[in-house]
Amino acid sequence: MQKTARKTGSEAAPVSRLPAHETIYRQLRALVLFGDLAPGQAVTIQGLCERLGAGMTPVREALRRLIAEGALELQGNRRVSVPLLDAGHVGELIFARQWLDPHLAERATARASMEDLRALTAIDNDLDRAILRGDMRGYLELNYRFHRRIYELADAPILADVADGLWLRFGPSLRVVCGRVGTQGLPDKHKDLLAAMRARDHQAAAEAIRADVVQGMEQVRQSLARAVRAD
Repeated sequence: MQKTARKTGSEAAPVSRLPAHETIYRQLRALVLFGDLAPGQAVTIQGLCERLGAGMTPVREALRRLIAEGALELQGNRRVSVPLLDAGHVGELIFARQWLDPHLAERATARASMEDLRALTAIDNDLDRAILRGDMRGYLELNYRFHRRIYELADAPILADVADGLWLRFGPSLRVVCGRVGTQGLPDKHKDLLAAMRARDHQAAAEAIRADVVQGMEQVRQSLARAVRAD
């Protein structure tokens, strides 16, 4: 039997059981991760307090953590913003994810039970329905959940945390790409990955996730390049 995957991120415990500062952190992290705060958009600390229905102290603590993680930048005058990516940043992200995601997918393939694979398939089926509906937020959340479940199954908590943290860097820009090309214009190699995992083909699983990562990140890079040309 494989080890039970370690829970990470916002699924580690029910939100109702979490301290207030952790709940606010996770809510604010989701606003960044799924692009509700657009790259370059400055927001006030007071505005975030009102948006989250929270006091200044837990919001400040959440901001401190997200700034340390590189997900937000302090702008002064009690304002923060999501950093703008450039082509160089995307290149670094592609470099990191081309190693991390395939390695984690290989480990997950060796450890996933049939129940795990059914759960992944269910997430992917929900993702397909979100794509057909043109549900951008649903697509972003389900795509993230699919990848993070792979990270959890890999049973490599340090690497999983690194991979998960990278999503904070490109997630907001992925939302911008969705807005420009629509959900049905986005790549999805999840079916190939799931087939490889069912066959216990570690190499095919690694190649499927690598193709998924590179295609998605290249779309982000191309979208940024078009925006620069337009300016």
